[in-house]
Amino acid sequence: MPPPTLDLPARASPSGEGGAEHEFNFSASDFEQVRKLIYERAGIHLHEGKRAMVYSRLSRRLRETGHRSFKAYLDDLRQASGAQGEQEWQEFVNCLTTNLTAFFREDHHFHALAEALRQGQFSAGRPPRIWCNAASTGEEPYSIVMVLAEVLGERSGARLVASDIDTKVLAQARRGVYSAEARGLSPERLKRFFMRGTGPNAGQIRIKPELGQMVEFRPFNLMTPSWSVGESFDMVFCRNVMIYFDHPTQRKVLERIHGVMKPQGLLFVGHSENFTDSRDLFQLRGKTIYQRV
Repeated sequence: MPPPTLDLPARASPSGEGGAEHEFNFSASDFEQVRKLIYERAGIHLHEGKRAMVYSRLSRRLRETGHRSFKAYLDDLRQASGAQGEQEWQEFVNCLTTNLTAFFREDHHFHALAEALRQGQFSAGRPPRIWCNAASTGEEPYSIVMVLAEVLGERSGARLVASDIDTKVLAQARRGVYSAEARGLSPERLKRFFMRGTGPNAGQIRIKPELGQMVEFRPFNLMTPSWSVGESFDMVFCRNVMIYFDHPTQRKVLERIHGVMKPQGLLFVGHSENFTDSRDLFQLRGKTIYQRV
């Protein structure tokens, strides 16, 4: 006679994760719904290999909202409306965006920026206007304004618009507080542009107010139907953003960026991004640097 067995409810797992137990059921249909919703909302294209990442990030949100399944959460999300609904949509997007950044990442861009500023390429008697549209936690926009301060001075009137779709990382960027061990900062820049924390803030650094005042942080979704960005930009940093879009979405975003830039303006993109099939909009002018046609 076989030994008695104890029947326990099975915990389903996302496919491709070796049958590991998971807290919430996450079916193939659920994953397809997530892919569809984030594409419609933010233009982000998630491939099958991102399934484990999606489960990990969204399961935290399910716990926070008290949902017992992905299906229930996604059903509620689709029906969400009003200010509370919009907030949940923002939380959904925040969960699925990737924020990998550092000070002076892809250093050649900052050398090119400094050289363009020294040449007065965009001055015409006025300070340049620059847009960093993937500000993340702030390292990139602060790197840009450090170069602006070094070349033009902190009272030049130069301004940077720094935007991101993720409101949580944008809040971190506004604070401008980082570890004193942050990568990419020379001792000279640390001394000139940052204040060192003391007491309970020891081991941290904070961007100096005069540099922070050169940046205007704002939430922005590149999928927004109509862009309201004010005066045209001389330069745009859109680095490591297009890799999350499919080709039709890339083309749409490039057309919109083209429309908010001044003639001959410079577009800085990520090291793995290539837009030679959009030569009617931008022409390659350097290593991952394009010029508006």
